[in-house]
Amino acid sequence: MWKRHEEYVEKNLAFNRRKFVMQTTQGNSKPQKSSHRLAGISSMVGTTIEWYDFFIYGAAAALIFNKLFFPDLDPLTGVLAAFATYAVGFIGRPLGGIVFGHFGDKVGRKSMLLLTLMLMGIPTVLIGLLPTFETIGYWATVCLIILRFIQGMAMGGEWGGAVLMAVEHAPEGKKGFWGSLPQASTGGGLLLASLALGLVSLLPEKDLFTWGWRLPFLASIILLAVGWYIRTKVPESPDFEKVKEKSAEIKLPAVQVFKNHPKELITIILSRAAENAWFYLASTFALAYTTTQLNIPRQDILFATMCGACAIMVMTPLCGHLSDKVGQRRMFRFGLCVLALYCYPFFAMLNTKDPVLVWTAIVLAIGVVFPLMYAPQAQLFARQFPAEIRYSGISISVQFAGILGGGLAPLIATKLLSVGGGSPTLIIVYIVSFAIVAIIASSFLKPDHDVENVDQAKAFNPKEIKS
Repeated sequence: MWKRHEEYVEKNLAFNRRKFVMQTTQGNSKPQKSSHRLAGISSMVGTTIEWYDFFIYGAAAALIFNKLFFPDLDPLTGVLAAFATYAVGFIGRPLGGIVFGHFGDKVGRKSMLLLTLMLMGIPTVLIGLLPTFETIGYWATVCLIILRFIQGMAMGGEWGGAVLMAVEHAPEGKKGFWGSLPQASTGGGLLLASLALGLVSLLPEKDLFTWGWRLPFLASIILLAVGWYIRTKVPESPDFEKVKEKSAEIKLPAVQVFKNHPKELITIILSRAAENAWFYLASTFALAYTTTQLNIPRQDILFATMCGACAIMVMTPLCGHLSDKVGQRRMFRFGLCVLALYCYPFFAMLNTKDPVLVWTAIVLAIGVVFPLMYAPQAQLFARQFPAEIRYSGISISVQFAGILGGGLAPLIATKLLSVGGGSPTLIIVYIVSFAIVAIIASSFLKPDHDVENVDQAKAFNPKEIKS
């Protein structure tokens, strides 16, 4: 009898704990509903614009910058040098993660999103106005590197703020879906960048390399104005507001991340590096590989990339929704396994030079394999850190992973292609090895049910539960 009574009490306590957590997290249901939708959509739109700015440089580096800023080098070395300036942006991202993560935890998520938007858009416009090597020599390359570094810093701070605004506004049980919306913006940015560069690529060669390449960069000023208008409408993150109310802010959030959460930091870096390397390999390196090595028309590759980008915008929210059902960690690890298995078929299909197979290879790589890993990351990585240092934690870890994976991937792949005599075998080994390391590392990420139990336990004092 007493045992049944205890079970009844425990069930009621569990129900009340869940109810209390939902109430304290969401507050009034109606404001929460409208705010999480606004936060999710605005994060997606704003981040789309920033990814456009970031991707337009990568596409230009693969097709144009080697001739404009490194004309004295042979074609392969020129591409290598262009990708080196491309990698500079990734070097700036961890610094941006530290700086903007610090102020995002101290001042607020919203203000940092507005600042990073400006720091991404203005350098993009300035690149469109930049004189080439023919006009000012190597000073053109220096200016290009500086502007790219500023872009990298801005992106390093922007991603963390965007996903946190979406995740922290979202109701319980739907954080995976709403957190995937700014992730889906990767596809939107890539689509816009590919479309813009594809249109100017239709120009005669002379016009393209004199003034046509500048147009996609200058167009960023319009997108910048749109992004600023939308982001000013979003309220501050409720989780950050709670931290401010409780005066729980940390003096030096970045220091606390390195000091008290090294396990989470290293785990995320090693877990994400493979996904990041794969995306830039499939979207940026593949563009250079297929056009210079396989002599496939660049318009064909840009079209396939655009189709893959469209698939990202559909698949990412879908995978985000599924991650709420099966768990973000399970979804992420499943994607890593698919990556390891798909790497060889990807290059095999490219090497056939068959238009249908080449198109299929790129669309599957960008639009299906990538979202399986990318969609659940927002909620998966955000829950590894407490709210008072969360902006710093996810920004630093994800951006360091960007250097290890995405920033160096096109550079390393180009070098491996040269060492392998034009064969992609070494590149396949490189990516598969990354995927295996990521699968092992991701096993140390906090699973969904553990986090839920911890959050519920923290919501109540043990003495209160006992009484």
